[in-house]
Amino acid sequence: MWLLPLLNQQNISQMKGLGLELCAEDIYHPDSVSLKDAVVIFGGGCTGEVISPEGLVLTNHHCGYSYIQQHSTVENDLLTNGFWAKNKKEELPNPGLTVKFIDKIEDVTDYVNDELRKDTSNYILKYLSSSFLNRLAQKRVGEEYLKSHPGILVEIKPFYGGNKYYMFTQKVYSDIRMVGAPPSSIGKYGADTDNWMWPRHTGDFSLFRIYADSDGNPAPYSENNVPLRPKKYFSLSTGGIKENDFVMLMGFPGRTNHFYTPSEVKERRDIENSIRVEVRDCRQKVLLDEMLASDKVRIQYSSKYASSTNSYKSSKGMNKMIDHQQLIPLKEKQQADLFEWAKNNNHPEYIAAAITIDSVVEARSELKKRLQYLDEALILGIEITRPLANRQSIIEAKNAGSKKLTDNGIAKAQLMWDKYQNKDYDPEVDKKAAKALLKLYASKIAPEDRPSFFNIIHKKYKDDIDRYIDNLFTQSIFTDKKRFDRFIKNPLIKTFENDGMVQFANSIYIERARLLKELDKFDNQIEPAHRTYIKGLMEINGDKPIYPDANFTIRLTYGQVMPLSPSDAIDYRYYTTTEGVIEKEDSTNWEYILAPKLKALHRAHDFGKYARRDGKMPVNFIANTHTTGGNSGSPVMNSKGELVGIGFDRNWEGISGDIQYQKKYQRTICVDIRYILFIIDKYANASYLLEELDIKN
Repeated sequence: MWLLPLLNQQNISQMKGLGLELCAEDIYHPDSVSLKDAVVIFGGGCTGEVISPEGLVLTNHHCGYSYIQQHSTVENDLLTNGFWAKNKKEELPNPGLTVKFIDKIEDVTDYVNDELRKDTSNYILKYLSSSFLNRLAQKRVGEEYLKSHPGILVEIKPFYGGNKYYMFTQKVYSDIRMVGAPPSSIGKYGADTDNWMWPRHTGDFSLFRIYADSDGNPAPYSENNVPLRPKKYFSLSTGGIKENDFVMLMGFPGRTNHFYTPSEVKERRDIENSIRVEVRDCRQKVLLDEMLASDKVRIQYSSKYASSTNSYKSSKGMNKMIDHQQLIPLKEKQQADLFEWAKNNNHPEYIAAAITIDSVVEARSELKKRLQYLDEALILGIEITRPLANRQSIIEAKNAGSKKLTDNGIAKAQLMWDKYQNKDYDPEVDKKAAKALLKLYASKIAPEDRPSFFNIIHKKYKDDIDRYIDNLFTQSIFTDKKRFDRFIKNPLIKTFENDGMVQFANSIYIERARLLKELDKFDNQIEPAHRTYIKGLMEINGDKPIYPDANFTIRLTYGQVMPLSPSDAIDYRYYTTTEGVIEKEDSTNWEYILAPKLKALHRAHDFGKYARRDGKMPVNFIANTHTTGGNSGSPVMNSKGELVGIGFDRNWEGISGDIQYQKKYQRTICVDIRYILFIIDKYANASYLLEELDIKN
């Protein structure tokens, strides 16, 4: 996960040795147009790429999934049927969706350190603080610059534990319209069962378009906006890929922890991952039963369920691979090597840093468990809890001596209702999930460590959780429109404060604040120790390149198209075809329902110019590149910088790459660009979209 400004210094020789035909400046140039300028942040956590001179953006189906779902109804189910705009007037707007370009990357390490030295108070709380660093970014460019450049956003991010800093200048577009998406039977084929698995047979892609004002600047949605004329867009190659071909991906990986100590690997396995798996398994069983029983609920909860399952399966896979791949002994060896080097080179601070990390991890373990169960079960798991996080601001919106909310308080209460009671919420589903999750939480957390609402369950309801939840949902002003409207007409603060659901959420967030406050003192010890520990690992590497952990900033990863042999006597080739799609079909399993037209195209071998040389239709391929969450939708480029696919997943065995990259196991799973073009052309009959693309043979 290499930094673009350091490619010439760290990577270009090895890349050329693997087959790259470009120079570093073609990939990233600080003062000119390069491939970097066609790569975007799509939404809040994915990558996309511009593929036409008219602002067409390609990303994953699962990255666009929530927007496809927002446009879906039982009568017009785009998730099931897919969507293809026949012209630009039919493209669908998506309020809240943004696309961000990276305009500039600057090394600001000296600037940040100078600012930190000016005020050493609370230094530990500042040097990794996003709010502090982003205030510095705004100070550096100035208010006038930001005012005179619409859509510009600047942020400073720490790297190597705060040993280095870069500032990113972004241009943010907010008029993004949906152009096309295959049905879920293509874009989500294999669903939960195939997620994180290879072989894979999924057409995980969707198309959107960026709109701007007449000058090409970011602007809110307007019918007068026009398609963006981008600085750079990708050419697409239908020449195909073969084993050992050089490929590279550019994108925005979200989070890795390559500098973990052995004790932190154990903490990740035994607390964060294990609790997430346990709690989400409980909730997902409730959701899936309800989704399978009702098309309305299926559409409402499809995106929520998919997002939850993705993290669940990732955590489950990582735990298995931590043990299978012996990551803890590997980290112990790395630490032992550092200790030996530190002793020989008079750097006792690196050993002291590791000892501090180990002691903090041990001391905070019980608090971390309590927080993880609270977050997963009571905040992330129960939907009504999250909007009520803003409850205190409503109570404070009152005039002196008044018993009622001000207009501002009423507006905040209405916003809370709207966030909770929308078209994608079903109170009966949430109620059933709440009952199951509260029982699980109570079985894991001692009575004296639970939020205070458990006292009500014990005293008033004789420990009957089901009855308590039933009463919450039947009596709260936030679970019934008539009760809420009566409250808005007579917005007594006492009514709000005494509401059972408000009290329920209030006790949860009070407990969370208490846990975070207790954990703060440990964070203030461990973060400086991390900075020192990472500095030691950098020093022991000498001139050998070492990349920083992912932090949702633009990175390049490169490698080769490679088969996979994850364990004894199991060998997978590097690509799949539509033959595998047909073989997996199961009309009794919603994950493997096959689109009839796709089946017909396969049987007729009607693949057009997109087939492999052997006549088969390629679907997915794998490469030994290093990716993680956030890389979804990343462009996969060949040695000439042409688009040959998009990344959409990793293999089960490679999930542990978030802690330690291992070439033998790590694979990025990609949709072959030929399959994407085949679906657009032959399946969707949307060949008019191909006219704006630069397609190479």
